[in-house]
Amino acid sequence: MSSPSSPYRSGFACFVGRPNAGKSTLTNALVGTKVAITSDRPQTTRHTVRGIVHRPDAQLVLVDTPGLHKPRTLLGERLNDLVRSTWAEVDVIGFCLPADQKLGPGDRFIAKELAEIKKTPKVAIVTKTDLVDSKRLAEQLIAIHQLGLELGIEWAEIIPVSAVGDKQVDLAADLITKLLPEGQPLYPDGDLTDEPEQIMVAELIREAALEGVRDELPHSLAVVVEEMIPREGRPADRPLLDIHANVYIERQSQKAIVIGAKGSRLKHVGTTARKHIEALLGTPVYLDLHVKVAKDWQRDPKQLRKLGF
Repeated sequence: MSSPSSPYRSGFACFVGRPNAGKSTLTNALVGTKVAITSDRPQTTRHTVRGIVHRPDAQLVLVDTPGLHKPRTLLGERLNDLVRSTWAEVDVIGFCLPADQKLGPGDRFIAKELAEIKKTPKVAIVTKTDLVDSKRLAEQLIAIHQLGLELGIEWAEIIPVSAVGDKQVDLAADLITKLLPEGQPLYPDGDLTDEPEQIMVAELIREAALEGVRDELPHSLAVVVEEMIPREGRPADRPLLDIHANVYIERQSQKAIVIGAKGSRLKHVGTTARKHIEALLGTPVYLDLHVKVAKDWQRDPKQLRKLGF
């Protein structure tokens, strides 16, 4: 508990790392509810989703950034700019490195960028420790320490965690909050995210649409929620929220993949997304989904703006 000897702390932390390094899963484990979209497809997080961890002695606001990567499209470049501008504004940076993968060029690329940011404390978080034995984990911890020495990064902490197995997640929260500045809570108690509901709903639909889809689709999929309106004439104890959303893909040929044989795939997407949306909003939902083609939207500045990037 907070005592005169331990002042209340509050601030922002962000997790960085290669795509699919376990950043969103860790965010969700720390907050204790599903706020960031998680998927086994790399490059699924596009919005800065903030998860808020409330503790008796601190409030930790997690800013989830897209994975930093060598950009190949205009969207890729915008995502990278978003990452760098986020790094400049947070109090702590957590660098996520999966325990089951040797450090590669992608990790080094990010570490070099981090080395340029001098003032912000950096924590190396070794994720997915449930996938390796203790020998492999020890090797990874040594490799990360060496990488820091080589690039002149002084790790404030190196923390092994398994968000899936809930191992050391609380310890990670303890160590990160110690690095935050002293201050009052930034958000009201009970808030778990400040992401507008419409964007979170779009993310949940996108996540459902990505599940089990072939590899060519992750980047090509964007979701825009056109409207969310309570159904008129419903009894007060049986409300229904009508949600109309468009799933955008880049090419006509992708339409069949998303819709599936006789619409079966889209139906499954709708059912899955609806369950998550109802859990998020706490109200029954009627979800109306349409699949539309926005030709090559990732390379077109006008379309990118329209789709919220």
